[in-house]
Amino acid sequence: NNSRMGKKYGFNIVFFVFITILFLIISCVKSGNSNTEGQLLKTDRDFSELSAKEGMIKAFLYYVSDSGVMLRDDAYPLRGKRAIYDLFSTRNDTSFILTWEPLFESIARSGDMGYTYGIFTSRVKATGEESRGTYITIWKKQTDGQWKFVLDAGTQGLPKNP
Repeated sequence: NNSRMGKKYGFNIVFFVFITILFLIISCVKSGNSNTEGQLLKTDRDFSELSAKEGMIKAFLYYVSDSGVMLRDDAYPLRGKRAIYDLFSTRNDTSFILTWEPLFESIARSGDMGYTYGIFTSRVKATGEESRGTYITIWKKQTDGQWKFVLDAGTQGLPKNP
């Protein structure tokens, strides 16, 4: 039964994201170190600004690590920058603008891993119609000092008023 398989697969994604978030909450603490505090919020905002200015595809390909993973509704996990590039190469992102606002960051004491979460908005250019949802992005500092995401997941649907 496809419906049962879809529900089970959806549950597995939610469970995977929950375990990942739980692991990060346990292993990450809000750093009081001024060298890292605010870095992920800034990086995530820069990521969103690039998406607004030059398109979602360019932004995601710039900020994904080589082994990054994306989780999306009705899709198997996309693993690696190449798989994400291959998917995006068949799509067009000129009819909408995807932006987001990070609400929270947490960075591990080691300063090399962390996560952000927040709210995203997708706006259709022609009509102005908007849809919103929530997201989590798990970040890893690369050897060159830049933050790249290793896991990005979002959930569609958000009430108009909190």
